[in-house]
Amino acid sequence: MKPEEGAFSVVMPARNEAPVIGQVVSELARLYPDAELLVVDDGSTDDTARIARAAGARVISHPYSKGNGAAIKTGARAATRAIVVFMDADGQHLPAEVAGLVAQLREREFDMVVGARDAAGQATVGRHAANTVFNRFATWMVGHRIEDLTSGFRAVRRDLFNEFLYLLPNGFSYPTTSTMAFFRSGYSVGYRPVTVLPRHGKSHISSLRDGLKFLLIIFRVGTLYSPLRVYFPVSGLLLLLGLGYYCYTFWTQSRFTNMSALLLTGSLITFLFGLISEQITALIYKRDHP
Repeated sequence: MKPEEGAFSVVMPARNEAPVIGQVVSELARLYPDAELLVVDDGSTDDTARIARAAGARVISHPYSKGNGAAIKTGARAATRAIVVFMDADGQHLPAEVAGLVAQLREREFDMVVGARDAAGQATVGRHAANTVFNRFATWMVGHRIEDLTSGFRAVRRDLFNEFLYLLPNGFSYPTTSTMAFFRSGYSVGYRPVTVLPRHGKSHISSLRDGLKFLLIIFRVGTLYSPLRVYFPVSGLLLLLGLGYYCYTFWTQSRFTNMSALLLTGSLITFLFGLISEQITALIYKRDHP
């Protein structure tokens, strides 16, 4: 086995994590001396880069903050090992649990293993409720139980993950997008319970500012994975409303109204949009085999 295949890379996006980044990197270096440790400094204004480098990490710095997803993409491109572990640099994820994710990936031949948080590992009650909605919606979409759609602590096969870099947003929804992309392409995704500690410092996610973004992610997940499963129920609802209203007006007024025509036409157009979107999605995930 080649060295780059036997060991793994750890990618940590970081922005203004100077108080804790040194401890995280040092612990990883102690536990996994053969691992490649990459810290992507996303435009920090403190000593994050210097401290991470002094602790033993290879540091790649963005000239300004591009977002968590952009930092993940930078780290994925720079990693050289066959397996990449993504984890936060704020002290929430335990370095000791990296070994479990990697072992499960290798032993059970998964393509991605995600660290699944329980209710105690969620930052707030509101965040837990939102993640529960995410998980249930995504489970319905893929037909497999998804235990934690938004966890950023995961181990993946680098070559497979890099296939979907162009799909990943620069913001905070890279876990959602990558998980759905793996399911859509028929890759194996597993889950492993992990412990999540309270983060050090202030979170970069604002519930008020990012609430709408996370709501939009729900719809993005649907159209990313299988658009017809989103469009078809809407089309069916419009069809039932149109037929129901037509029956009502025919019974009471003996005529076909403009509203019935609008509802039935909307049903047909929505279905056709879903069909076209499904074909486009199939083309996006098409892979050429030698």
